[in-house]
Amino acid sequence: MPIRILIINPNTSESMTDSLRSPVKNLGYDNTEYGYLTAPSGVSSINNEDDAAISADACLPSILQRRYLEFYDAFLVACYSPHPLVPLLKQHTTNPVLGIFEASVHSALQLLGKDQRFGIVSTGPQWKQILGDAIHDHILGEQKAREVYAGTETCDLNAGELHGPGHEEQEVEKAIKAATQRLINAAKEDGKGEVGVVILGCAGLGGLDDWVKEVVPQHVRVVDGVVVGVGVLQGLVRCGF
Repeated sequence: MPIRILIINPNTSESMTDSLRSPVKNLGYDNTEYGYLTAPSGVSSINNEDDAAISADACLPSILQRRYLEFYDAFLVACYSPHPLVPLLKQHTTNPVLGIFEASVHSALQLLGKDQRFGIVSTGPQWKQILGDAIHDHILGEQKAREVYAGTETCDLNAGELHGPGHEEQEVEKAIKAATQRLINAAKEDGKGEVGVVILGCAGLGGLDDWVKEVVPQHVRVVDGVVVGVGVLQGLVRCGF
């Protein structure tokens, strides 16, 4: 039996769902089937916690009605936020459920060298506080977060604008590179340790990691939350959890 993983895009953008396919396929895992679910209703871009709640309410009935919980071995919620769909799904299945936010932060910790920290490059400016609060209050705790979290910088676009119409590719590239450079520079200035890992803080940033790599030192790791989320779920399922 193949391993079956459902990747859930909780917004209504089919183009964003399509952007996830290539990075996942390039992982090259054998004996694996991936399913993709785009929210049937709700919001086209998740830009705050209210949008996240709306998108969870839109996705959960579809997942339950289609009996996906019986078919798939693991579930990845592809929204870079403390997304409420993750705990909601865990109420209905004992199979692994993971959000790309949590997956990327915990994986980044394993990649940090001595006196290094991780930082996040995300979309709109509101995510600086949302992600920072979640890291300090829930994921790592205040003390650990002060030691290893360098902060979040944003490109001031929403998730839908990364791949959708309305912005030229060169404009998007410029904005992402500028946010990355600000993150690196801010860490140098505060003197608390260099950035050793940059996390792509939006599912829509998947496949754009080469732009980030162009402006960071060669030794800095760039983590795609969707890619690392799939990797973690692969390990859990293959180990029989």
